[in-house]
Amino acid sequence: MRKRLGCLHAHHSNISYIDNALKPYDVETVHFVDPALYLRIANDEHFLPSDAFAKVKEQLSWMAECELDAILITCTNYIAVLQDETHTGSIPILKIDEPYFDRLCQFTSPQIVVFTNPDTVAGTVQRLKRHTTKLGRALELQVQVLDGTFPLIMQGKTEEYLLEVADGLERLMKDEPGKRISVAQLSMVEAAVQVQQRTSQEIVNPLTSLVASIVDRLELERIQQE
Repeated sequence: MRKRLGCLHAHHSNISYIDNALKPYDVETVHFVDPALYLRIANDEHFLPSDAFAKVKEQLSWMAECELDAILITCTNYIAVLQDETHTGSIPILKIDEPYFDRLCQFTSPQIVVFTNPDTVAGTVQRLKRHTTKLGRALELQVQVLDGTFPLIMQGKTEEYLLEVADGLERLMKDEPGKRISVAQLSMVEAAVQVQQRTSQEIVNPLTSLVASIVDRLELERIQQE
């Protein structure tokens, strides 16, 4: 039976990443986009963590009414708000960063985790540290934020954003030779793939490991190609 996956995003640009990645599989994706919550979290000092938690739970409950087999959250801010919650009722919650964390834990060499959104750093790094502790791993990790880039994607300036991210990644490669680089946000994947193709140097991204995890969790069947 065909599975239905609900996806919660902070920006519409993430829709194409998920749809294209899951195209080979027999799954229907239903997308929900809520940029307002991110803006409240980032800019409203009176919007408390408890308010953010209540709003995310409300959105997930609404999504759960759509006969979904699972819910995927692609916004690291929303994931941080939820902390360790794994279900909405009987529907499992899949978080984009968990398979990514598993991938990072496979490396013992020094790593740089790159962000464009500074507001997601603290929550993501905190979750990563908990994840590594649970697995009994110790990572040699450095965090880098590409300052001034994230507003571009929120303003719909996608091409400009991708160029800035690609330039930032290539600068890091030159400035930090020998360190493994990864991007922590879905919006950075396209730029990371472009740089990887130009330089032949692997840049770990959250999408590759996520797709494998979704296929496994939902037991998705691959559509036969003609």
